Amino acid sequence: MPAPADREAPRAGAVAPELPSTFLPAATYRSLPEPRGFRTIFGASIILTATAIGSGEFVLWPYLTSQVGLVLMWTAVLGFFIQYVLNMEIERYTLATGETAVSGFTRIWAPLGVIITVLAVVPSLWPGWATGAATTLTYVVGGGDPVLIAIVGMVAIGSALTLSKLVYRTVEQVELVLVGGIAVFLVVAAFVGTTGADWLAFGASFRHVGTLPPIEEVGGVAALLGAIAFAGAGGGNNLVQSNWVRDKGMGMGAFLPRVVSPFTGKEEAAAATGHMFLDDEDNRRRWKGWWRVANVEQFFTFFVLGCGTLIIMSVLAYATVYGMSLPAGEFDFIRAQGEVFGERFGAWFRTAFWIAGTIALFSTQLGTMDWVSRMAADTLKVSFFRGSTKVTESRIYFAMVWLLIAAGSTILLVGFQEPLVLILISSSAGGVVMFLYSMMLIYTNRRFLPRSIRLGGWRLPMMLFAVVFYGYFSIALLVEQFGKVF
Repeated sequence: MPAPADREAPRAGAVAPELPSTFLPAATYRSLPEPRGFRTIFGASIILTATAIGSGEFVLWPYLTSQVGLVLMWTAVLGFFIQYVLNMEIERYTLATGETAVSGFTRIWAPLGVIITVLAVVPSLWPGWATGAATTLTYVVGGGDPVLIAIVGMVAIGSALTLSKLVYRTVEQVELVLVGGIAVFLVVAAFVGTTGADWLAFGASFRHVGTLPPIEEVGGVAALLGAIAFAGAGGGNNLVQSNWVRDKGMGMGAFLPRVVSPFTGKEEAAAATGHMFLDDEDNRRRWKGWWRVANVEQFFTFFVLGCGTLIIMSVLAYATVYGMSLPAGEFDFIRAQGEVFGERFGAWFRTAFWIAGTIALFSTQLGTMDWVSRMAADTLKVSFFRGSTKVTESRIYFAMVWLLIAAGSTILLVGFQEPLVLILISSSAGGVVMFLYSMMLIYTNRRFLPRSIRLGGWRLPMMLFAVVFYGYFSIALLVEQFGKVF
């Protein structure tokens, strides 16, 4: 039988794998593009890293360290490595098909993509990072209304995204600058604000591997789950690595439409359902090139840079506010860190610390608004508006951006203004989402992809461990919450 016109004809010895087409259109066949070098794909993980820095690295882990010291650092490093493996399985699916991982879940069962998106998006309506950035900015300037500053900041982000010709490129470039500034501060802070004894204490903390302090000392299961889930990016954020890889033009993502401004860019109406490549020698060679460079980029940009940031910030918290009696209230441990820095090293260091915090939290709010809008836009387009030429992914994206601004502003104006509480709500719910989609990734990457590139080797037991890891804390969270109700 001749090959259909939209499919590449199989070559001798090639295997033609099929994506399930019960709920989404069948994939067409195209050859995998030639892999590109590290320099051309650098930055594919920088948005993920930027969102991680402002949640777990600057807020949650220093907060836990201020309460219990460094005894939980083993869970932070482990959590980061699990997320590196998890992120690469998300990338695996998109590099191979061009589709997002959420579209892959939709191929399992139509409602799955929508369910995961709702569970990921709803907790992120809470504007904890915008409020946190506004709060630390008031420390720098000596006063101001955090609510007003947070709302103005979100509107500024929305305006910049709306006017961007190619949204991914704008977000990537902004986040590169912001992360670069934070990295400079951290290098200085590590030399100025810590001692050899602090780093020896960090090394000694790994003697506690496998043990946890009493739950009440870390603020409950929600705080612990949130910190572990956000040791890295956390929640649905990791899933949007698919969208960033696609917009970066990596692997089969080179053939899929990108999010552009409906005002300054040329839109494409097609839904981002994917392609498959024939499992032959040429495509396997290209795949090895893509997989190698994607792993290197993710490992250094996400794991090394992100985990290094978390460690430095936690050791700084240990060196300054661990053991101190901090007054109750929002972000008091961050204010206290800055004040201790000012007493020990001068007012310049206190100000630099708070400015770095403002930048970190602002970068997270920018990344969060981008990833939430991307996930929602991709899911809605693929699930409900595949045939529409008017409802494009780009238009849904920008509608979501401004919906987030409206929802976040409303939440702040009605009185939910404490940044740490808002961040804990987002992060603990995110841990439950990670438990669910870890299982789905194992299924899609074992069942849907060409046999030669399926999830296997040491990564399979790591993914199974991720299910157990996030599942344990998610169940503990549910038990704790039901205990409070009943």
